Amino acid sequence: MAKKKPKTAARSRSKRVGRKRTTTSRKKSAAKTPSRIDVVRRIRGEARGVHSKILKRRTPSMKFPLRSLANVVYRPAKGYFQIKGKKKERTLTVGTVKTFAQTLRMMAFSKELVETDDIATKREAYYVSKNWDEARFSEQPESDAVMEDVEALFGVNREQLGFIPEEKGGDVAGRLVVIDSDRETGEELRIDCTRFGSGAYSIPISVEDLQFETDATFILAIETAGMFQRLVKHSYWRQADCILVSLGGVPTRACRRFIRRLSDARNLPVYVFVDGDPYGYSNIYRTLKVGSGNAAHLNEFFCVPQARFLGVTPDDITEYDLPTHPLKEVDVKRAKDALKNDPFIRHHRQWQQALEQQIRMGVRVEQQALAKHGLNYVIDEYLPRKMSDTAAFLP
Repeated sequence: MAKKKPKTAARSRSKRVGRKRTTTSRKKSAAKTPSRIDVVRRIRGEARGVHSKILKRRTPSMKFPLRSLANVVYRPAKGYFQIKGKKKERTLTVGTVKTFAQTLRMMAFSKELVETDDIATKREAYYVSKNWDEARFSEQPESDAVMEDVEALFGVNREQLGFIPEEKGGDVAGRLVVIDSDRETGEELRIDCTRFGSGAYSIPISVEDLQFETDATFILAIETAGMFQRLVKHSYWRQADCILVSLGGVPTRACRRFIRRLSDARNLPVYVFVDGDPYGYSNIYRTLKVGSGNAAHLNEFFCVPQARFLGVTPDDITEYDLPTHPLKEVDVKRAKDALKNDPFIRHHRQWQQALEQQIRMGVRVEQQALAKHGLNYVIDEYLPRKMSDTAAFLP
């Protein structure tokens, strides 16, 4: 039976969305990403270095950061995974000539995209390579890997190199006005995220030039589209004075950057609501908060150190009498790997205890399991009770 609804601090207010909040600034805002001119300059500089060595009859090479959890360190003062500095060197030899040529062609293609202010999806980039004769890619994973190497080489994200993902960036609803501009006229566009009816604002692939106005008190990041749609359907953002962001699983870089910039610009706390399983904890949440090993060279831009974990926690399973599913072998392995190798998990004893508890319980739980007590139990009971004690959230 659903428990009696307690009093909650999340009250309905009559503030007008779009009114600017008076807040103090954070100690440090999200780092600024390099401009298009800077990106082109870096590509030209690397290309000149290769060309110069060839002219001097020296063997050209390029050094790429090693992208893995083994080459990152977590420093709480910074709030995100930082790369340690280990690198791999790609030297032009008989055995590496194809990969070396592919890397240079990808750099040249990127330079063309940036200079012409154009874009290409990862899939399109793969097909463009079919014009590169012997340097063409046989499969897209090969193309993706070289693209990631180029990204790491220059310390910029794929979007700044002109390459965009196939997937969308995430959805937003609630007390927020996004200020964008018309690409052709430069005219200011004000997008009110309370006025999408049953839909939501879609985060664009590039969010660097967006500005924000809001009277919200926090950002709620939600893993599943179904849960996001329920909260939108019943205008949870109105009663809780918040902004809802759909992560859609592991959030895209655009989604993470949007949350980071919005949180920094308006001094808003970020609370994360995902499924209660090792994937939700050590992949979705941890990636949003501190980044990943594979993208350690860019975590400074794409993590949200101020994020806190709302739920679903192992304790919630008992507290709310939730139906569960047995942990799969892959879940147990993921949890044990995180306990052993993840610098973020190893730093926070609370997270170690949560994962150890879940392994002992042998179960996982979905957000939708709260529907056992009623379709809107999550709105009427779970979220208000959680929000009444944010200090108890996992770090």
